[in-house]
Amino acid sequence: MRDLPTDVRPREKLLARGPAALSDSELLALLLRTGTPGRNVLQMASELLDQFGGISGLLRAQAKDLQAFKGLGGTAKRAELLAVLELSRRAMAEQLTHRPVFDSPERVKQYLQMHLALKDTEVFAVLLLNAQHHLLHYRPMFEGTLGQTSVYPREVVKLALDTGASAVVLAHNHPSGHVQPSSADQVLTQSLKSALALVDVRVLDHIIVAPGKAFSMAENQML
Repeated sequence: MRDLPTDVRPREKLLARGPAALSDSELLALLLRTGTPGRNVLQMASELLDQFGGISGLLRAQAKDLQAFKGLGGTAKRAELLAVLELSRRAMAEQLTHRPVFDSPERVKQYLQMHLALKDTEVFAVLLLNAQHHLLHYRPMFEGTLGQTSVYPREVVKLALDTGASAVVLAHNHPSGHVQPSSADQVLTQSLKSALALVDVRVLDHIIVAPGKAFSMAENQML
């Protein structure tokens, strides 16, 4: 950071003008602090954002993804960045625990993006909600090979009963990148909806995510 001219140093700019005045790459450069030989910290931050598709993509990054990026092979810098990313995830989850999930449907999609979108295999997960539709728990339940996940309704029903959930949001990812629900997705949704109705638990939505995309069955009148 000290190698940069004073008038473009992110720290000085933040203190003088506030954090909102900084670009995404400048904010990220503050976390990274140093670049690599032949690449200053602002260039490194820009390359990192480009590789992961911006801030939203970086929020979904896993430790192994960051380790492969030149300049993040060391443990200290990578650990600090992962800590900040995890704090962001927890802050979003905390907001969902205090507000009904459908007060902020885009936030729910962003939350699922961070947890599911970059998985290489299909993962089925459940957001368990209380009577006020606040988030109680997020629970990944089943994982399978690409395009083939087995989901057992009895296990979803048991989880809802064990956690005292009054409603659920179902979710899974499409590693193919297409978020349009398949016929199998629609059959599964109706099967789970029927099974959970027997124990008075509502299915509020089934959201499918892929990197940068999300599809809500509720918003598309498919429930």
